[in-house]
Amino acid sequence: MQIEFLTSLPTIRFLEAKQDHQGLLVTAVGLGSTTCPDCGTPSTSRKGYYVRRLQDLPVQGRPVRVQVQVGRWRCRNILCARRSFAERLDSAALCYARRTRRLTELVCVLGHAAGGLPAERLLKRLGMPHSDDTVLRSVKRQAANRSAKVRVAGIDDWSQQRQGRSYGTIVVDLECRQVVEVLGDRSAESTAQWLRKHPEVEIVSRDRCGLYAQGARQGAPQAEQIADRFHLLQNLRETLERQLGRCHPHTAIASPMPSPQCHPLRLEQWTNRGPDQSIKNPQAANVRTRRDRITSRSSPPVVGILAAHKLRKSHLSAWTPSLSWL
Repeated sequence: MQIEFLTSLPTIRFLEAKQDHQGLLVTAVGLGSTTCPDCGTPSTSRKGYYVRRLQDLPVQGRPVRVQVQVGRWRCRNILCARRSFAERLDSAALCYARRTRRLTELVCVLGHAAGGLPAERLLKRLGMPHSDDTVLRSVKRQAANRSAKVRVAGIDDWSQQRQGRSYGTIVVDLECRQVVEVLGDRSAESTAQWLRKHPEVEIVSRDRCGLYAQGARQGAPQAEQIADRFHLLQNLRETLERQLGRCHPHTAIASPMPSPQCHPLRLEQWTNRGPDQSIKNPQAANVRTRRDRITSRSSPPVVGILAAHKLRKSHLSAWTPSLSWL
């Protein structure tokens, strides 16, 4: 099979590609460094070969496996403790890794965005089968390898499994937009312990929950705590709905209509019939009233209130002072 459709990898040269029941199997040769990793002495004495198996990006939804023939070399430096070593493919794959660098980066991106189980299903659909444990390990390993100092830290909870069964804590460097740490639980103790190890943190961005507020006070009392934009807008929307409904109780158009089953004597009011008129088709009336209830519930309260009543400045002054805490 032709290999022109395969994207080349640094320090690896593709030779042949064939298709089997598991996908595409690519045979390649390593072109890594022949320098001793301990003493740095170049070697020209070959000791032998071994095959290294790597998983690469898929081709048209089919998984790709790469078998790389890597050479082993002897170190001729008598002062070096290492007698032999293998070629380094650091540009294509990390040492002892079973995946290429570009595949590992894609797994980490999907793990950050979706989580463990959703990322597992998505990767399998795309032709890159990985378990949820492997996805989470990749995310944690990438966060652990990052050693830069964090000045502005964003802390929030993170669902590791579907349906919110298992939650952890994710710490993000808001200036670099990179994940710094993924904690195994959602507690104030673990958050405070991580902040104690990073005294360089000056600003902590969190939600309005008191869990992370307590952890930030215990672990980083010198840091300034701020609320993130998402939770500020969410609190503003909820407060507007609550204050508008409290100051204007006569706006009943935004409230859901009562069930006809609870008020059988008022069914004629729901179907626009008088008390002296009989209902020939009760089922049609129930369908019509059910549709009216669904329509009234689907409209947001704030939109319904603003559409039915044009608020004046005198009306707004009744609930504006209560929003001063924002």
